[in-house]
This record gives sequence, structure tokens and C-alpha cells, in this order.
Amino acid sequence: MNSPTLTIDVVSDVVCPWCYIGKRKLESALAMPEAQELPNITLRWHPFQLNPDLPQEGISRQNYVDNKFGGPARAAEKYARIREAGDSVGLTLNFEGITVQPNTLSAHALINFAQLYDADGSDIKERVLKAYFVESRNIGNIGVLAEIADEAGLDPDAARIFLSDKDQLEIVSASDLQTRQMGISGVPFFIFNKKIGVSGAQNPAQLLAAMQQAVA
Repeated sequence: MNSPTLTIDVVSDVVCPWCYIGKRKLESALAMPEAQELPNITLRWHPFQLNPDLPQEGISRQNYVDNKFGGPARAAEKYARIREAGDSVGLTLNFEGITVQPNTLSAHALINFAQLYDADGSDIKERVLKAYFVESRNIGNIGVLAEIADEAGLDPDAARIFLSDKDQLEIVSASDLQTRQMGISGVPFFIFNKKIGVSGAQNPAQLLAAMQQAVA
């Protein structure tokens, strides 16, 4: 008889601050004492592009923010709330340092590449999020992504080849489309055992309760 498992499928984007915050809240949920009673966990990351139509080289972050929020004042108001939420989970989000709003297709492909070597790819997911939100690196650039792969102990040359493979990029696009066809329109979105869906960066107790419900 197979041992029981809990699959956690996380749909998110690497330029979504709430996805970074949601990742921290999931980690906190899994660190709670009650989570020790959960069965073996398989964690999988799935792509969702908030801006799939951006050019491959990305666009000016300032132009993106102005168009999205209607100006710097409105953007500052929005980011103040997000920054506060980030602080609450130990993240210092450097929105002012971001200069490029990237196309995230290649970044998601890097996570797929990492998942070939790591059961869930969480390390590379963390590194890509940190590169964007903390270190102000252009994660739409294949050279930068190859550097991140190297820093994670992966083969940077193999990563560069993988990210230049049109078939691999098409896999990301198809996965993104499939997610949208499922009705998911906002991220982060957590799916536990393909039964229970939780939308948004909910608090750890809510995420744990959903996991417990999924395995009950």
C-alpha cells in the first residue's frame, strides 16, 4: 500500500509581490507544529504570467508603473501596503530599485529546468524572486538567469541552452494557458491534493486548515 501524500501545487508569477509573500506564508504554515502530522509533501511550482504580452526584453519599470497605477503617487500608495505585508513576513521589498518590468517566460522556464534536478524547485524559485524584489536584477535576461542557476549549483551553460529552446518556452506558455482555462485569474493560487483551492496570500493558519481538509 502506498504511503499517503499531500501535493501542493502553487500557481504564481515571479514579478508578483503577493506571490513572494504567499510563499513565505506557505513556509510558515508548513513550519507549524500541526503540520508535522501531514503526510509526505510534494510541492510543485506552476507558471502564471501577469503580463504575458510584454516584449521579450521587457519595458521600463517606470512606464509600466505609470500605466498600471496612473502615476507615482498612486503607485506609492499601493506599494506601501504591499511593503507592510512583506515586512510582516520578513521580506524587505525594494520596489524603487527595479528598473525593468521583465517578460517572465524565461524565468518560469528556469524554474522548470530546476525541477528536473530538484523535487520541487523551491530554491531556484526563491532565488529568482529575491533577484527581482531585493537585488533589482533583470530576471527577463537569459544571462542573469544563467547566473542565478550557477549560484544555485546548477549548470549555467545547460540552463542557458534550456532557456533558449523554443520548445521549453512553449511548455511554459501552454501551462500558463491551461491554468487560465481552469478559471484561475489571480495569483498566488494554492491547490492542495487537487481538491482544495486557496486564492491569495492567506495567513498560515488558513493554508494549514486547507491542507488538513485536503488530506482528511
